[in-house]
Amino acid sequence: MKAAYINETGPPEVIQFDELPTPVAKGAELLVRVNAVAVNPIDTYLRAGAGYWDLPQPFIIGCDFAGVVERVGPDANRFKQGDRVWGSNQGLLGRQGTFSEFCAVNEQWAYPIPDNVDEKTAAAISLVGITAHLGLFRDAKLQPGETILVSGGSGGVGSTVVQLAKAHGAKVIATGGSAEKVEACRTIGADVAVNYITDNVADAIEEFSPGGVDVYWETCREPNFESTVPMLAERARYVLMAGRDACPAFPVGPFYVKGCSLHGFAMFKATAQEQRHCGEGINQLLSSGKLRPRIDRVMRLSQAAEAHRIQEENTIGKQGTLSGKIVLVTDT
Repeated sequence: MKAAYINETGPPEVIQFDELPTPVAKGAELLVRVNAVAVNPIDTYLRAGAGYWDLPQPFIIGCDFAGVVERVGPDANRFKQGDRVWGSNQGLLGRQGTFSEFCAVNEQWAYPIPDNVDEKTAAAISLVGITAHLGLFRDAKLQPGETILVSGGSGGVGSTVVQLAKAHGAKVIATGGSAEKVEACRTIGADVAVNYITDNVADAIEEFSPGGVDVYWETCREPNFESTVPMLAERARYVLMAGRDACPAFPVGPFYVKGCSLHGFAMFKATAQEQRHCGEGINQLLSSGKLRPRIDRVMRLSQAAEAHRIQEENTIGKQGTLSGKIVLVTDT
């Protein structure tokens, strides 16, 4: 099978696209014919040498997948040959990744694709959807009628948070760094969209939600807590899901006297049961049309190195040329 893989960590150029042996479905695994995958920031960190855990050699890159079950392992019982499935959490914690024509995935990390949902959509929602669902409902416990601010509301995770929050009956303020991104936030359902470069976000919050927001969803890798904590309401929940190496100053006093709480999490550390619960909720919203991942561009799997370069330029380099997910489709 064709696969995008690395034999050593480094810049995007270390990614090779060539033949590797097709995996075998063992135990409770599914052999999935992969039709679409999505690029995530963590994919680029691992490829660059983050060293969070030991990588298989060679290491097939990628977390997300969508495709068709080709074979089932002897202990698998949730799916059958021909079922369409999507999932994430591959290429992590020592597991092989998904940027290949076939991947072997334990069925606990796979979810059915609704009949009216295409595979590019399913791949694009995978990691960002599970991340958004975990942070909103397991951790922040967002309630209908509450107000949430989503920084970077047009991005992969941010746009998913906006849609999930609206579907849950929350009031949403979203920020973006350009007129186009602000308009994208409005298009996906934000009640208020603010350009954080040209406009005063605090003033917009005060006008829309006097007293502050109940949930603040942070997508920035290096948050400025000095400016954001004053935007919080009493007993607000602040969600962090990025910035592994960040060490910003934190205004302890203004935070704790409001009774606020801080929630940091990495989606890949959630249990299979927790992630399956997210997958079920995501499928309901995908099928009903209330959730659509924001896809910036579609490329070929053979262009994995270029896709990594673009993702890295935006995640690390903050170029602002990417608004949503990069989806790759297999070349066959």
